[in-house]
Amino acid sequence: MSDGLPDLHALTRAATVHFLPEDPYATEMWGSGFFVAPGWILTAAHVLVPYLREDRDRPFRVAGDELQYGIAPTGARLEQWLVTDPWEDIPAQLDLALVRLLDDGVEHECVWIGDQAASAGGERQVFGFRPTPQDAVHTGARYGLWRGMVTANVDDGDLAVRFASLAEFPPGVSGGPVLDPVTGAVLEVVKSGRVGQDGGRAVSAVALRRFGALYREVMASHDRWHHGRHGTTGSWTDHQAQLVRHSAADPERWSSHDRVAALNHLAALAPPHPGVVERLAGHVRNQRLARTGPPPVTWRDGHGLLYEGDGTPLEAYVFLHYLRLVGEWTRTGGGDTGGLDAWVAGRLRRLPPHLRRLVEQARLPQEESGDRVVIPYPGPDERAYIVVVELDELPYGTVHWQIRIDDGSGDNEIFASERDPNGVQPAHLRHHLRERLAEAFRIADAAGGGVPAPCEVVLSAGYFDTPVHRWQLADEAPLGDDAHLPLGARRRLVLRNADRRGEPDTRWKERWNAVAESGALAASRLRPVQQPPRSKHFTDMQPSGVPVLCHRASRGVGRRAIGLALDAGHGIALWRIDGHERGPCGDGCEKLHRGAAELLALTGSAPELPDRLRRIREDIHKRRTKGHWAEAIAVMYDDPRRPVPQRPMGPVNSP
Repeated sequence: MSDGLPDLHALTRAATVHFLPEDPYATEMWGSGFFVAPGWILTAAHVLVPYLREDRDRPFRVAGDELQYGIAPTGARLEQWLVTDPWEDIPAQLDLALVRLLDDGVEHECVWIGDQAASAGGERQVFGFRPTPQDAVHTGARYGLWRGMVTANVDDGDLAVRFASLAEFPPGVSGGPVLDPVTGAVLEVVKSGRVGQDGGRAVSAVALRRFGALYREVMASHDRWHHGRHGTTGSWTDHQAQLVRHSAADPERWSSHDRVAALNHLAALAPPHPGVVERLAGHVRNQRLARTGPPPVTWRDGHGLLYEGDGTPLEAYVFLHYLRLVGEWTRTGGGDTGGLDAWVAGRLRRLPPHLRRLVEQARLPQEESGDRVVIPYPGPDERAYIVVVELDELPYGTVHWQIRIDDGSGDNEIFASERDPNGVQPAHLRHHLRERLAEAFRIADAAGGGVPAPCEVVLSAGYFDTPVHRWQLADEAPLGDDAHLPLGARRRLVLRNADRRGEPDTRWKERWNAVAESGALAASRLRPVQQPPRSKHFTDMQPSGVPVLCHRASRGVGRRAIGLALDAGHGIALWRIDGHERGPCGDGCEKLHRGAAELLALTGSAPELPDRLRRIREDIHKRRTKGHWAEAIAVMYDDPRRPVPQRPMGPVNSP
């Protein structure tokens, strides 16, 4: 047994907790869990379900071993579980829950969650709480920490690991951590023993990926926390360094200190979009990787694909190759990689020249370069930061504005708004908005890892021709400063319909779902152009069809067409803000329709469209190209899964 293992025992015990009712006089223990990040506890969902199935917001308490390692009882709530039906049996892949402390100031230990996607069987250490012998006689006695040795000898499917016989789990241990003494990482969560028998099962930590955006948030906090402590005596990283079979000073090996630094830098980057992590890791390993469990959702997951089957990391240059490609991919999308780049450059200097050159010459694979590198527009399950500008028409032709930073929490808090009850003239909107809008972008960009946050402008169809994609927020800026590009060239900028506030109707949801299921989009033009648009044209449009208008949307034929498109449930449309109001089409119209058809044919799914249009706008601006078909194009991207909140009801001041 390694000299480092007893210390890892102590660290794991210090991070292990048990759950209690909110009532301080109640004595029933619910089960075990363990800290994975500051304020975050991981446990098995079935530990909490009997007590929270009827009220998920019910507060409760968590406590550690107060005498030696843990925290005093403190308040907590369920943040999220993977359970779909709390009244049914819970399969292993869904038997996880994340709990949040109510007090952010509690200091505690955190376990190290392994990043490797697959783990070998072998010896495991299991931790958890159980009733002490005195509990059987004395009500209210403490619960004691328990540790047992087991052997993980078979993958039980469904992201479960079965332990060999001769392992007996006492009541209360469910939800506790399972430590791999070979790698020094927690790889599983205790699910169950076998009723009346020995042996038992655990849930692989890989199932955490099913939490999606919340998984990214928690693991980023986990990696930052461990990086902040890896230089201190007795940290997880120092103890893990004692478990390796080679010299920690060997620059060609990937050490635990390398790993914690790399994961800290990866945690600072904007998240990847689906499929990129596996493709980059497969390119680095020069092989197609077999998937284990849910698909990767963080750059950390890709780091975990660079291990041998027994959990041994590959050579250092392999990891540095991966990090370099991640940096290049992120920069292509406009993200900041300064910290990662500097660290990789410093670590490369320790490699032999031939390996250093191999990494420095690495380039993105062809399928990840060029126009295919697009950042999908965030959906309702992603904790992205979106700056929302809401414009409401007032009497006498004025407009009231307000700004929200939508972080996916649903609180709909107003960041800034117009204070004059008479509103502002539309021509003066940019002047009134720009200072607070620039401030909102700074906050949202920083929260999103440096990638420019999307922007939604909510306005009625009568204002759909407002040239918001041309707005610049600064009167002057340094030459070549990309941060001061026009709004539509810098950010994924979309328009939404102010008349669709609140609960979406059935037609809107059905049309959106049909577009999502169809994959690639297709341009749909009004025909014949000499006749007024008809409702049938929009209701009968193919599922992948996107209305494309060479007319203005706020007047004449275009206004009627947009109204019919909205009535038919369309959430996506393109139009020309300086197009014609009526009459026959000209050469410019033909260029627009050809260009839009090509753009939509290249768009693999609806969420790609805003960024593909942004890239075209950026090219137009930087090359100062005149007469390009897309310069005056606006896009409506109105997702019913994220409806604009309804205005508060109540008296309104009239000018």
